[in-house]
Amino acid sequence: MPFDLGAVVPLGTQVKDSGGTLANAGAMALTITLPDGTTSSVSPVTPASTGVYTYDYSTTQAGRHTVRWVATGVNAGAYTDSFDVREAAPPGILSLADAKRHLNLTTTTDDDEVRGWIEAVTAGIEGLCGPVVVRSVTEQHDVRYTRLLALRQTPVLALTSVEPVLTGGTSYTVGDLDVDTVTGIVRRLNGSSFLGPLEVTYTAGRRIVPAAMTAAARIILQHLWRTQQGPGRPQLGTGDFDVSEPIAGWGYAVPNRALQLLEPHRLPPGVG
Repeated sequence: MPFDLGAVVPLGTQVKDSGGTLANAGAMALTITLPDGTTSSVSPVTPASTGVYTYDYSTTQAGRHTVRWVATGVNAGAYTDSFDVREAAPPGILSLADAKRHLNLTTTTDDDEVRGWIEAVTAGIEGLCGPVVVRSVTEQHDVRYTRLLALRQTPVLALTSVEPVLTGGTSYTVGDLDVDTVTGIVRRLNGSSFLGPLEVTYTAGRRIVPAAMTAAARIILQHLWRTQQGPGRPQLGTGDFDVSEPIAGWGYAVPNRALQLLEPHRLPPGVG
């Protein structure tokens, strides 16, 4: 499961001799490759106990990190692993408390796993309905002599800026523009054309999340959580076919009842 940005990640590896017994290496080096391509190296790493090497890494960037342990000299070898770090404010339609309440979870044992499912559910709903969690979006548009500029994520809350990508290009004052918050269509109030390419920054999402969306998120979460319930765990509800009959193009990840709740908030045809 991803770690939170700023969290300390416990890293570790083991070294064994030719007989399979834990044994120290001649020397151990650790290299962590960060998401931006820079590296953080520790050498030498001293064993915490015979054949056991550990290191606590404090995260500073969100994204995928690659971990490479290299043992040299006696009992030489190498081991590569990876871990993910969440962005500082990962999007989530449901809070952890709301999700646990719906799943009837009363301990903290499954908290990290539930948080991962909340992110997955949020991404699924936003794929159908556009951004739900409010965020700032920056994107480029290669518009030339056209009166319409179509933003890619809706609903739109507000335009922030429209600036040229190229040196000497034309910038546009936000107050001189009109944006259709539902379709994301931007027009100049004087009816003139845009001349790009342009970099547009705007805010998208919903400041108030409709109750139907949070209800749908709970239903999808419960539906997906069943994949973690083996024979020894209590079941929520009944079988999958009682939750969702097959829907052409959708499979079983989004239950029918959740789709019906989301229907009034679905993106218009051709948008998104």
